[in-house]
Amino acid sequence: MSRPLRVSASVSASASASASVNGSRNAADGPAVPLSPQALAESARAAVGAGAGEVLVHPRTPCGRESLSPRVVGPVLEELRRTGVGVALSVPVSIAAEPDPAGRLERVASWTVLPDRAEVRFGQPGAAELAQALLARGVAVDAVVPLGGAAGPEPLAGFLAWPVRDPRRVRLSAELAAADPALVAGLRALPPVPVLLYGRDAASWPVLRLAARCGTGVRTGVGDVTHLPDGRPARSNAELVSTARDLVVRTVATAASR
Repeated sequence: MSRPLRVSASVSASASASASVNGSRNAADGPAVPLSPQALAESARAAVGAGAGEVLVHPRTPCGRESLSPRVVGPVLEELRRTGVGVALSVPVSIAAEPDPAGRLERVASWTVLPDRAEVRFGQPGAAELAQALLARGVAVDAVVPLGGAAGPEPLAGFLAWPVRDPRRVRLSAELAAADPALVAGLRALPPVPVLLYGRDAASWPVLRLAARCGTGVRTGVGDVTHLPDGRPARSNAELVSTARDLVVRTVATAASR
């Protein structure tokens, strides 16, 4: 569904979650974090089995550094596809992997194996040019816009100033600092592109409930949160995805009964 920002039981209850399978996590964040390409593939496949409809993966070098090098991105994507993950694969293209805006463009141009989607953070320099370069290569774009907390108005303004509005290839991924309905209300005037709402750590589960009530896309995974709603440590991405799907169904059912 494109961008309802309202309760929609028929869509939200059946929608699949996006799974952020590693994010910026490392071994210190617990055993649920997959590290090697093989572990990423196994974890992603299990997350899809639990109901994930797409997978976001942060490719890393053997020493754990995020990278946009084709020698790093390509093998990770190939391993996920070879092992039958079978859903859309996304990678972030950000300062964490390449600080220089021109360097990010060069890396995207050098990819020999393409993801299905790529995240572009619209609070970072060169975001619009980077997003356009990805679209030119046939890669769909998730425009990441942080809202609330320390985030200023610039990321959202940058997205609104970007003229590309193809709902088949562009999605707004709003990273909410808290489950504040006022933040979502500010998105109602956006162009008709799909919207995904997500939060990190303490905000993750409250934002997921808010997303379920609004009828937008949802996201979970150890890249966003390492604990379950009751505070217990998550054992895997699959457990997080399964829990998220159950929570979406319950939240939508409760909202629909009111």
